[in-house]
Amino acid sequence: MPPIPGSGLAKGLAVTLRTMTKKTVTEQYPDVQPELPPRTRGVIGLFEENCTVCMLCARECPDWCIYIDSHKETVPAATPGGRERSRNVLDRFAIDFSLCMYCGICIEVCPFDALFWSPEFEYSETDIRDLTHERDKLREWMWTVPAPPALDPGAEEPKELAAARKTADKLAAQREAAEQEAAEQEAAEREAAPRDSARPEQEGRE
Repeated sequence: MPPIPGSGLAKGLAVTLRTMTKKTVTEQYPDVQPELPPRTRGVIGLFEENCTVCMLCARECPDWCIYIDSHKETVPAATPGGRERSRNVLDRFAIDFSLCMYCGICIEVCPFDALFWSPEFEYSETDIRDLTHERDKLREWMWTVPAPPALDPGAEEPKELAAARKTADKLAAQREAAEQEAAEQEAAEREAAPRDSARPEQEGRE
């Protein structure tokens, strides 16, 4: 049976009418900022204090877009008779976002939590060379990293938090013991002072 003339036009108009009656989902960007999911992969921030220059992120990066330079410094012994130690000092940490494919491997393999995802995505440049962010720029992105989600009420306490609390309690106990010892010593000296001052008077009378 041959198609009815104009049936295709009628179907097309029906689709248009159905679409016109639906609520629009267009977001007026950039006048209205989009609501991004909490785990959005926008840009990578660097928390420099946690970086130990272990080079894991640079070695595991499939695009080789992470550049790290460092030098060694000698740390004097912490206690008398101890030996000096050497540590790596970070000189350069840069990420070339023109090569980065946002796989997140560098963040996953970092054992010291020095790299974090930020939801910021508005960092396009007219010059591709400006997409290589040095460590100062990467540090600025850290202030845009959202807080981690709350733990499940029934979840176990993180080992790092338990270790930090144990260390803090130990330091507090040591401080309290030192203060108590100092107070006892001061009290003993206060009791001994009148006795010492009374002896010269007794010797003079004799």
